[in-house]
Amino acid sequence: MDSNTQRELYQQMVMIRTYEETILREYHADKKPVFDIGAGLIPGEMHLAAGQEPVAAGVCAHATEGDSVTATHRPHHFALAHGVEINAMTAEIFGRVDGLGRGRGGHMHLFDPKAKFSCSGIIGEGLPVAVGQALAMKRRGTNNVAIAVAGEGAANQGAFHESLNLAALWKLPVIFVVEDNDWGISVPRSQSTSVPSNAVRAAAYGIPGVRVEDNAVESVYEEAGKAFERARNGGGPSLLEVSTLRLWGHFEGDAQGYRSDLEGVPGRDPIPTYEQTLRDARVIDDSFVEQTRSEAVKRVEAAVEFAKSSPEPDPSTAGDYVFA
Repeated sequence: MDSNTQRELYQQMVMIRTYEETILREYHADKKPVFDIGAGLIPGEMHLAAGQEPVAAGVCAHATEGDSVTATHRPHHFALAHGVEINAMTAEIFGRVDGLGRGRGGHMHLFDPKAKFSCSGIIGEGLPVAVGQALAMKRRGTNNVAIAVAGEGAANQGAFHESLNLAALWKLPVIFVVEDNDWGISVPRSQSTSVPSNAVRAAAYGIPGVRVEDNAVESVYEEAGKAFERARNGGGPSLLEVSTLRLWGHFEGDAQGYRSDLEGVPGRDPIPTYEQTLRDARVIDDSFVEQTRSEAVKRVEAAVEFAKSSPEPDPSTAGDYVFA
């Protein structure tokens, strides 16, 4: 891997982490002294992706204009890595009229037609959608690729198997990405899944399946590159599972009493690990690190200010933008 790509992967990961840390700050700022999920500038549930940056950075580094991403209820890292407009995305999270969905959807329902990005609070919802997108791409004769993201828990949904079956049968250009962060909310994979890795399930559909260990962004990049090449060249779908890490709770307010691994979690943070790797290889230095962090903070804070300055939806428009 060339040094420019390594630096870009690092920058993307820092950008995502900066965003999640800032949303975390804003989400909890006015939910004290007693946590109230419905209070504050950002009401409702919040699922943050700190620790899972390598998956989005490594996969989306190969995406080009016209490629699509369907993400999960934990969507910010893939949205940013895929080029969703940060100001409109942040305004949507704050429930403001300048948001992607005019403030109607919130953070679990980000939809950006220009970037071809969507997500949903329904587990596994994006998998068949991605298959449909890939079918359209193939019929139009493009070389675009649909990326379907799911958690390891969603791989036990019927929609997962139905989607892999059709994508394989029709040789569609879709990449199924499974983020294995060890926990389906509070249930460990070992208590919900009959196989040690979802990657082995690819064999049932006659498609390649690979698991990337250690939350390593360069390994994700390498394996995703193979899947993109296969899809663009008419080879059909691939399944990529990444062993990643959920640094924080399933949702904000999650006490995580079910986790026995919390003490060791900070030491598994992928960003300082990758930063040290690049420092040792003399790919980055103090100046580059400081500049990367400074630029990320500047961009994210500007997006937050944009969101806060956007008006809230007028209650009289509650019936707008609905089917009936």
